[in-house]
Amino acid sequence: MRKITNINKDWLFTINGETQTVNIPHTWNAFDGQDGTDGYLRARGVYAKELQPSDNITFLECEGVNSKAEIHINGELVAIHEGGYSTFRTDITKYIKNGCKLEIIADNTPDETVYPTAADFTFYGGVYRDVNLIEVEDCRFSMADYGSDGVYITPVKTVNGWEIQIKALIDNADYSHKARFTLINAQGEELTSAECALKPIVYSTLKVDNPILWQGVENPYLYTVKCEIFAEDEITDCLNIRTGLREFYVDSEKGFFLNGKHIKLNGVSRHQDRENMGNAITNKEHAEDINLILDVGANSIRLAHYQHNKYFYELCDEKGLLIWAEVPVISKFSPKRQKNAESQLVELIKQNYNHTSIFCWGIANEITIGGSKSKKLLSSLTHLNEVAKFLDPNRLTTCAQLTVCPIESPLNKLTDILGYNHYYGWYAGKADEIDKWLDDWHTKNPETKLCLSEYGAEGITKYHSNNPVQGDYSEDYQAIFHEHYAKAINERDWLWGSYVWNMFDFGSALRNEGGLRGRNNKGLVTFDRKIKKDSFWLYKAYWSDKKFVHITKERFVQRPIGKTDIKVYSNCPEVTLECNGKTQTISGDKVFIFKDIEIIPGENTITAIGGKKRPEHTITVIGTDEPTQTYVMPEECSSFVRNWFVSDEGEKDPNMLSIDDNLGAVLQSKELNGIVKNAAGDFAAKAVASPLFKPVYPVKVKTLVNIAEKLGADDRILSMVGGFLQTIKK
Repeated sequence: MRKITNINKDWLFTINGETQTVNIPHTWNAFDGQDGTDGYLRARGVYAKELQPSDNITFLECEGVNSKAEIHINGELVAIHEGGYSTFRTDITKYIKNGCKLEIIADNTPDETVYPTAADFTFYGGVYRDVNLIEVEDCRFSMADYGSDGVYITPVKTVNGWEIQIKALIDNADYSHKARFTLINAQGEELTSAECALKPIVYSTLKVDNPILWQGVENPYLYTVKCEIFAEDEITDCLNIRTGLREFYVDSEKGFFLNGKHIKLNGVSRHQDRENMGNAITNKEHAEDINLILDVGANSIRLAHYQHNKYFYELCDEKGLLIWAEVPVISKFSPKRQKNAESQLVELIKQNYNHTSIFCWGIANEITIGGSKSKKLLSSLTHLNEVAKFLDPNRLTTCAQLTVCPIESPLNKLTDILGYNHYYGWYAGKADEIDKWLDDWHTKNPETKLCLSEYGAEGITKYHSNNPVQGDYSEDYQAIFHEHYAKAINERDWLWGSYVWNMFDFGSALRNEGGLRGRNNKGLVTFDRKIKKDSFWLYKAYWSDKKFVHITKERFVQRPIGKTDIKVYSNCPEVTLECNGKTQTISGDKVFIFKDIEIIPGENTITAIGGKKRPEHTITVIGTDEPTQTYVMPEECSSFVRNWFVSDEGEKDPNMLSIDDNLGAVLQSKELNGIVKNAAGDFAAKAVASPLFKPVYPVKVKTLVNIAEKLGADDRILSMVGGFLQTIKK
């Protein structure tokens, strides 16, 4: 029988000549990968451990080593794995017979042949997921199928009802053995069974009588398929694989349907890392994330931008969350990485094929950020889409495009469904511009099945204002931004889904925004998972049936005395507000604004009460004579938010930089130098301003951009650069 032994404890870890004892999961970037220091450590770390002798067939299983891995045994290189987010296995049988020294080398140094190479998140180095020894019999379900179960379970609705189709790959098929597959319901009762002769590939079918469907969060009912290999009365291998019965499709006008029932996919995106932990998290943290996502009322998750922990997918199966799973083919395309892109896609699909929660495979994200005219980009993404459909014809394929990808781009015709990442109201324009873009898109492409795959704004919980504005990094503006998007999304039934960017703040080592270095602050929940921002409660008002009231700006404690508006988010039909002995009740929908509430000097107790079930929320506000500057982002923390995607149309401001300026004037700009320093550190700022660039100082920016376009850069880059430069003073 198969035996799995976890070996996470007591590894000797060596990096940069220093050795210590660590437990797995582990990363060496738990702090520097998210504190915004000038460059986090990207290196090769060695994890060493002595393995005890074993006479059994033994595989080493690593569930996640970022981003490249080497397996050395007794000093001999025995395996290499490229890609930091998937499981891989190594047969170590011949080495472990007499005991051996195992070394896992994790390497997160930049590599132009492995995705990702550039992205807005930290590439934490280390062995950050479980390491196991798996002992098996000679005749077994395959251990060599890209880290998969070796068994593929496909629920299918036929004209005669539901059935479960099974394909199993067998290592060293012994014809004296048989395979047996047994269907077990959620109560543990065996419903039906089938036996078949053993071959290298085994096919079987189980009919399901009186089926109970997997209906998302409404009813995530799971069956179990017990998969056995046996000879006479001895079972030599056994896997228990859970599955749910469901079918889904997307209509370009009516949206997403699960088992014939329309469901608006109210989604959030999720990065896996934690504050002061990086990506080296445990099942406890995964479960906490799931509970927070369920609490906000989401029914879908986009798992950005890589394969996540298998335990997280299992939780999504159990809770009924519909999953967009994707590979880290992101930001900058290169033919050098195509082989690795395909490898990571194959691993993603094979390893997660049996997860009922997954409804689509994402083949790329914002891949046109480096331009969309590469001759090989279209063919490469076409190939990835074909690979995904070949491996799994029953699920949808998708891709997330960047704002600047033209609507008419052939890249928008590759996948079954499509997403666009838009940040109108944060990086570009105003929030209400999303309405026009969506309506124009649907008018021009009525058959395209579109979702909003990313949208968001930074919200730092210590910044507040009675008059929040775009770019102030306040929790209050973030909430206003999402008020508009939530309404716009809710009003358009044809939009099959949306994914807030992001559910949680996350580490992004090169960021320096709003006075917080090393992180992206667009989460609905803080990096440590301790604070649910106001925007969290807004979405709960839209998505959750659990009645609540929430008074916004509860962290804006010291406020000017006088009359002010108090905003409440709730899914109750009416809300009552009590403040300093005065009571006011209003009806509303999600957002309730109480006008002219008097804030008096000293302590003010404000209570909101909702509807018939009367949920309550109380906050305390201290009235002050003078404005309190602690709630305002300091000027020295000037934001790096720039209007990257505006057009360079209309009259230019002569006091600001433009594409008609030469490169010398641009590179000598103190403000631009400060932006580069904030984004990429002192070294990059000094490099940009160095004498090495002097020979091209006389060249106009317009000329350089035109050259870039001729070499294949996006044809909107001139507009983007021009708009950006017009935000910087000469």
